[in-house]
Amino acid sequence: MIETYHRLLPHGITLSCRAAGEPGRPVLMFLHGFPEAAFVWDFHLAYFARPENGGYRCIAPNLRGFERSSAPPDVSAYRPKHLVQDIAALIALETQAQGGQLAALVAHDWGGAVAWNLANQLPELAQKLVIINSPHPGTFLRELQQNPAQQAASAYMNFLIRPDAEELLAQDDYRRLWEFLTHGKDGFKAPAWLTDAVKAQYMDIWQAGLRGGCNLYRASPLRPASAQDPAAAAVSIPMELLTITLPALVIWAMDDIALPPGLIDGLDIYVKQLTLHTVPNTSHWIVHEQPQRIADLIDSFLRQ
Repeated sequence: MIETYHRLLPHGITLSCRAAGEPGRPVLMFLHGFPEAAFVWDFHLAYFARPENGGYRCIAPNLRGFERSSAPPDVSAYRPKHLVQDIAALIALETQAQGGQLAALVAHDWGGAVAWNLANQLPELAQKLVIINSPHPGTFLRELQQNPAQQAASAYMNFLIRPDAEELLAQDDYRRLWEFLTHGKDGFKAPAWLTDAVKAQYMDIWQAGLRGGCNLYRASPLRPASAQDPAAAAVSIPMELLTITLPALVIWAMDDIALPPGLIDGLDIYVKQLTLHTVPNTSHWIVHEQPQRIADLIDSFLRQ
């Protein structure tokens, strides 16, 4: 049974959350990406709440700007430090029975960007980290600066920072967003996982508003350079802001057209306790495509 609720954080932001499992149990927290929301984790919330799979309290918040979470109007409110503050505050509220520490933080896509930063800045808030197709900022910056293939693969980011991006995404019954979910090929052809029920969940999220999701891209310089903006070409990140000391499982779908496998090359430079598992013939939407495979990999990692 998935429950929903709203959590008011001490700094005034409210996050809408989905959860399963008994309160007071060790907590797994799941962070979503764009153009998604917390509902994408429902399979895993239910799975890990079961006693035979650990009996965890499983929580998936909607990031600020998504679903019914607070949506500040200013682009600056979507800088990574603010999203990290949100999740750190939520962890503190949800893990009081565990001394303020998650059993693990699990994240995909933009959720991973938040998780990488939190693991660097506040490693005491989690015992373990699981990242699914979300580039580490060190390898992402390298590829954006040096690899034309990654620059081309990330070109969509400069579309999403346009002032009219939300309006364009909503056109033609959200045609561009459906194409994101179908790899942008041959118009809209629903994959098997995109059932009518799941499509309805996506529509509900998109109709609630797209500005927060687009603001994530506007607030970050990690995107390809353009004639108007040096973007990643002007960025330098010191090593101390890139190092991850937590035990980390990175799961990488190898057919991700936006985040190709070059992003996992050299990952062990930054992640000191790395377990890397690649999944062939699977796209960026691996959480939908192979939910049981993801669950098995996470379960094995948690038991180590």
